[in-house]
Amino acid sequence: MSNRIFAIDVDETGLAAPTPEIDQERKVAIYDLLEDNSFSIPRAAEFPGPYRLDLAIREGRLVFGVADEAGQKVAEFHLSMGPFRQVVKDYFQICESYFEAVKRLPPSQIEAIDMARRGIHNEGARVLQERLEGKAVLDAATARRLFTLICVMHWG
Repeated sequence: MSNRIFAIDVDETGLAAPTPEIDQERKVAIYDLLEDNSFSIPRAAEFPGPYRLDLAIREGRLVFGVADEAGQKVAEFHLSMGPFRQVVKDYFQICESYFEAVKRLPPSQIEAIDMARRGIHNEGARVLQERLEGKAVLDAATARRLFTLICVMHWG
């Protein structure tokens, strides 16, 4: 399948060191993303994929670098972080609540917090899909995993 990401790199230059929980979230998101994703660029006929994706934050902007299997850059998108700020903040807050709940609350309360966490995660994925409209096409599951990586890049 060519409409997919086969490798991903997160540029950690200038980023704060993640907590163990956030580092685990990143590892799981990358693993899940590489196992199953749907990603293409509108010029897919010219550059059909699969793709290597490089994520970075440069000058306050989220940068998606897209290359082909040979390492040839096929696209680069620079997205303003503004539309992500509130949903990332909300996601961090609910994740902190979730991590604390897992340590001390009964399963029914953990489940309620996890449902809220998934809702915020879905909202972040939706914002990402909107911001990439016309630049890249990705399904909801891929957007969710990429949103997790965006959050990890903001940690600290």
